[in-house]
Amino acid sequence: MTRAASNALSPKKLLHTKWTAVAPRNKEKHFLVTKVIEPEPPGSPVVSVEIEAVHSRRARIIAWRELTDAARWRRGWV
Repeated sequence: MTRAASNALSPKKLLHTKWTAVAPRNKEKHFLVTKVIEPEPPGSPVVSVEIEAVHSRRARIIAWRELTDAARWRRGWV
């Protein structure tokens, strides 16, 4: 298996995954995916997820593909 294939993200497997922001803001560095936003109409591809900052418990909705940007996010808590 290639490295790219082993690191591929699937939106359906993102729930409860941990992420570290490369450039933290407001002391918010570590995040959990708390919700995978179901698309309308049902059966359409997932586009968004809700992430929650561990420090502040503040939640926001982002496009799940943003998590693939290595300049912004690292998988796990680093």
